[in-house]
Amino acid sequence: MNRPTPAVTASYPAPSAIFEVLHPITWFPPMWAFSCGVVSSGQPILAQWLVVIAGIVLAGPLMCATSQVVNDWYDRDVDAINEPHRPIPSGRIPGRWGLYLSLIWTTVSLLLAYALGPWVFGMALIGMAIAWGYSAPPFRFKGNGWWGNLAAGISYEGLAWITGAAVMIGGALPDGEILALALLYSLGAHGIMTLNDFKAIEGDTQMNVRSLPVQLGVDGAARVACLVMGLPQAVVIALLYSWDKPAHAIAVGVVLLIQIGLMIRFLGSPRERATWFSGLGVSVYVTGMMISAFAVRSLG
Repeated sequence: MNRPTPAVTASYPAPSAIFEVLHPITWFPPMWAFSCGVVSSGQPILAQWLVVIAGIVLAGPLMCATSQVVNDWYDRDVDAINEPHRPIPSGRIPGRWGLYLSLIWTTVSLLLAYALGPWVFGMALIGMAIAWGYSAPPFRFKGNGWWGNLAAGISYEGLAWITGAAVMIGGALPDGEILALALLYSLGAHGIMTLNDFKAIEGDTQMNVRSLPVQLGVDGAARVACLVMGLPQAVVIALLYSWDKPAHAIAVGVVLLIQIGLMIRFLGSPRERATWFSGLGVSVYVTGMMISAFAVRSLG
């Protein structure tokens, strides 16, 4: 006698399904960017270690996780085509629990941000607006790869970096050097976001999601992703030289050269190697972020 699976008939999601829909593997970039902001501030970290830990939790397990479950909820029809095994389209998160989890994580995130101070709360409001606007109608920034990837890059890298620096300096606006690095690495993250779109071309095409691979084709989108990742880092190198930080500039230059080597292999077969390049290339990319953060820290 055949019995229905628990994933289909359950009234509540299992903890394992909730953990999966929060996509812990995606928490690293904003947590790292927040840490870069902390380092770039030039302030003693141990003196404010509780604030630093709370900020890292806010950036990753709360804010980033919220954006992930919101995205999975509003992408459930696309995922049913591309990745039907995911928790929501598979039924392991039943009914409207994807929406309920989105609202719960949004509330908890904003409560912690409020407890950390008005500046952090303001940045969290902006980040949360981007997170919902990225996936949810009527804005649904991700419907166009140019705007959606920019919004994600700013949220994951720029806002997290600026928030980390601002927390350490008592809520004031960080110096121009910090803002410049946060902006440039946000722009570079646009290319990183494009790498995630190669695995969803069929579903995006059917659901009229105009990702860059859909708009430009596989090869065109791959070239744009590499260019958008590389050019901001070249500007960072130039800025570090202008700030009299040649050692840091050379180190970031080495980081960029390593990425260029990976890019050449990626461009040979973009669709098959997008995940490979995302794993290796992003790891190298964020190394340059921290090198730059230490350069600005020594300026302070």
